[in-house]
Amino acid sequence: SPPPHHDMYSIEDVAQLIMDLKNANTTARISVKLVARIGIGVIASGVVKGKADHLTISGMSGGTGAAKWTSIKHCGLPWEIGVAETHQTLVLNGLRDRVTVQTDGQIRTGRDVVMAALLGAEEVALTTAPLITLGCTMMRKCHLNTCPVGVATQDPELRKKFTGQPEHLINYLFMLAEDTRSIMASLGCRKFNELIGRTDLLRPKAHLKDHWKTADLDFTDLLKPAWTLQSMAAGRNGAMFCCTPQDHELAHVLDRQLVLRAAPALESEGPAVVKDVSIRNVDRSVGGILSFEVPRRFGAKGLGKENSIHVKFRGSSGQSFGNFLAPGITFELEGDANDYIGKGLSGGCLVAYKAADAPFKGHEAILAGNAALYGATAGRSFMAGIAAERFAVRNSGATAVVEGVGDHGCEYMTRGLVVILGPTGANFGAGMSGGLAFLLDANASCCNMEGILLETLEESDKQTVHELISDHARLTGSDKARDLLADWPPTGGR
Repeated sequence: SPPPHHDMYSIEDVAQLIMDLKNANTTARISVKLVARIGIGVIASGVVKGKADHLTISGMSGGTGAAKWTSIKHCGLPWEIGVAETHQTLVLNGLRDRVTVQTDGQIRTGRDVVMAALLGAEEVALTTAPLITLGCTMMRKCHLNTCPVGVATQDPELRKKFTGQPEHLINYLFMLAEDTRSIMASLGCRKFNELIGRTDLLRPKAHLKDHWKTADLDFTDLLKPAWTLQSMAAGRNGAMFCCTPQDHELAHVLDRQLVLRAAPALESEGPAVVKDVSIRNVDRSVGGILSFEVPRRFGAKGLGKENSIHVKFRGSSGQSFGNFLAPGITFELEGDANDYIGKGLSGGCLVAYKAADAPFKGHEAILAGNAALYGATAGRSFMAGIAAERFAVRNSGATAVVEGVGDHGCEYMTRGLVVILGPTGANFGAGMSGGLAFLLDANASCCNMEGILLETLEESDKQTVHELISDHARLTGSDKARDLLADWPPTGGR
């Protein structure tokens, strides 16, 4: 999982992530994976209301070959329970038509596929069985680079042992499809969609009543047809499968204007400067669609030169301003930003500073919300103010200058460079395993010393910091940066 996909604490977080991803690729189907458990139906309903296009209900069986047997065999609940509850709850709330439900967990035969459909899933995911057809022997060494049959290894000698052929997998899938079709025919179903949610075609095995351990099992709720449930939202004729695309409300987002106004750069006709763009806190994930257009047309290298597209905003941005910003794009914000500014920054440049008529000093006020630069991989950021908690969490390559941070700054950072020209909150650098952070007047009591080392700057470091502070002062007009540069020799020693 890429870093920005972690740490989901609420349905609102998931909904924002879904919006970020949809903006980052408007043609993609956004999928959320949920582990089968009691109460999964309520969670699934919230996720669908958050506009997920696809749900995967994961069962207790199967999993990576790097896992322990106890995790592969006995982690969680059977997918049958999760799928049945999810399907019933979505139908009950009139949401089933808006999402595709998939399930996984040791699905191997046509019977498994039909069973999943009867309980409410229109898609199944198969991994273990296809891998075995290609030669996997389940040695459970996927994480050690020592796979003896060459499936999960980068070792050239071991990869020579791989004997799998496309035809092996094709034959398996054809046999699986034929098995599924024969069962469908015996049930009188012509199309796969006719199977979905037809729990009236399922019966508990009679011999379960003959054993004292299983005699009291009651499958009534599990096998209750969803269309018999009283639905306040959809009535008694609600859809049993996905037939209505989610409306992600992207037709009139701010990015559509930006793409039109940045057309010269996107069509290789020269740089584009877009000025005086008004932004409000309801404008979320700004920059996502524009950044999607850049690699779609120019590839991963982006536009090549910095400032090929320069957009100047005024106001208070919503969540995820400048998310996944592509190389060659510069966003300049005069005002303040909400949470997740610069989330997944991917090579672009972010500049933020207070409004010109603000009555306070920039370095004394909160400029950006929580989790700024979350999971950034490349690019630069300059913020003439204080960022709230969890600044540059999971940063893995971006360069940033900021004038103060809240608690948990640079948490889990692996690469990149951060310059902090002000105070830091508690637990700075927790889990930080790489990268550099330059702190002005560092307070060791605020740092998590388990994985970091505090040192004074060498001359090469001082030169790097001086250049970054100079860029910060030039781009943001920061008074604090100018004061530090004016008193530079002593400042370098701080």
